[in-house]
Parts: sequence; C-alpha cells; structure tokens
Amino acid sequence: MTSLSARDSTLATLEIRGLTKFFGGLRAVNDFGLTVKPGELAGLIGPNGAGKTTVFNMISGLYLPSRGDILFQGGSTVGMEPFEITQQGIGRTFQNIRLFPNLTVLDNVRIAYHPHAGYGMFDAVLRNRKFDAKERELTDRAQEFLAIFKLEKIQNEVAKNLPYGQQRRVEIARALASTPRLLLLDEPAAGMNPAEIVTLMELIHFIRDRFDLTILLIEHQMRVVMGICEHITVMDFGEVIARGTPREIQDNPRCIEAYLGKGATSVA
Repeated sequence: MTSLSARDSTLATLEIRGLTKFFGGLRAVNDFGLTVKPGELAGLIGPNGAGKTTVFNMISGLYLPSRGDILFQGGSTVGMEPFEITQQGIGRTFQNIRLFPNLTVLDNVRIAYHPHAGYGMFDAVLRNRKFDAKERELTDRAQEFLAIFKLEKIQNEVAKNLPYGQQRRVEIARALASTPRLLLLDEPAAGMNPAEIVTLMELIHFIRDRFDLTILLIEHQMRVVMGICEHITVMDFGEVIARGTPREIQDNPRCIEAYLGKGATSVA
C-alpha cells in the first residue's frame, strides 16, 4: 500500500475509481468515479436514494467497497478502519448530527483532538506533569477552534441543549479538530432556516480558506450547492449522470429530469 504520509500537491486530494457497493442483491453504487483537486470545494448531489451517503461511508471506512478503489493523496484507503482514515487526514460530519449529547461543547471538540494528545496510558494513570501539560494543551487547542466558530461563550453548555444550528457548528468544529486535509460534509444545511443557511455558506468558504482544506459536500439545498460549489457531480440510482460547473448542472436535462421529472426547466 502506498504511504500517505508524504503530501504531493500535484496529486488529486481524492480520486475514486470504479467504486461499487452491493447490499445483498441490491447494487447501491455502481462504477462510481470522482476526482477532487487540492483546495477544491466540490458537491455531490442527487435525489434521495441516489447513493451519495453510501459513497461517503465508503470514503470514511464505514463500508467496505465491493469493487473499486479510493485514493487519498495517492494512497489507497480501502480496507483501513475509520479511525485510520481519520488519522490519515479525512474528516466528516453526518446527515444526522452525532455529537455526544450529554457532554459539553468543549469536551465534544476536545475528544476529536485527543489522538494528538501526546501522552500514553502510563501518564494518564499517574496523572503526572506530562499528562497535566498535554491536557491543558488539548483544552487550549479546542478553545481556539470554538473561538473561530464563535462558540467560546457556550463552551460549558451541554450539547443536547443547543439549538440545531449551533449543534451543526459544533459538529463541524469537532471535525476540524481532527486536523483533516479533506472534509466531507453530509447535508450540513439540513434542518436550517434561511438565515442559518446564509451563515453556513459563509462558514464553509471561511474554513476552506482558513484551514487550507479540500471540501466535498452532499447537499439537497440547491441554494447552497449552486452558491458555493466549484464543481458538482450528480448521481441517480447509484450512478453518475452528470459532472460540471453549477451553471452546467443547472441546465443539464438529465439532472432536471432526475430531480423534477420530465417537462421541468431548471434544477435551481
């Protein structure tokens, strides 16, 4: 397996080749391909049941592909455990928010940064100086992320008590605390009101530039997709039916038919 440790800016951040997934006799994804360039903000869209989240689950190691390959910065991740893929530099959020509901905002973010703690079990058991110093470092680092997301004033609030929009911001902050190079956002605008969607769009642009990230997102809100994505891949029934810029996708007859049926004039 190719080492993923060395970064090469000439390589695609993510390259997927012939990805296929069967669940019993059901073919959920068929011969899927995708290339995402470094620093790109790309979208993956399609009607419900098109196979988008299945693709995300294979990229993040939750599902093992039936066929095909997933290359992250030139190295295959197929067969790696989810935690190994996270350590390589792929972070994600989920369509249904998966915070630790009974922990504070601060602890939710601290947990994501914990693989970088720098102390061992011996230090943790003894709670020695190294442990104390590294724990303070973890807290400081987590608070930096919360400040970026304007969440520092609610860092001691229990996550389940937050409004939906704030919970989504905490989830994105937690994903970033794992120090990814590629961030997968699964329907980040789900359940948000129009004002929250505008704020989210600004936030996604900001974190892409602030953290020098490559971002791939799934989203049903066409306002978000057309407003921030530079390149879009469209799926239907597990297969790619179109690729292009937002304008090209918006005017593509196959995309219009997949979303709205025959006779419609625009996706957006």
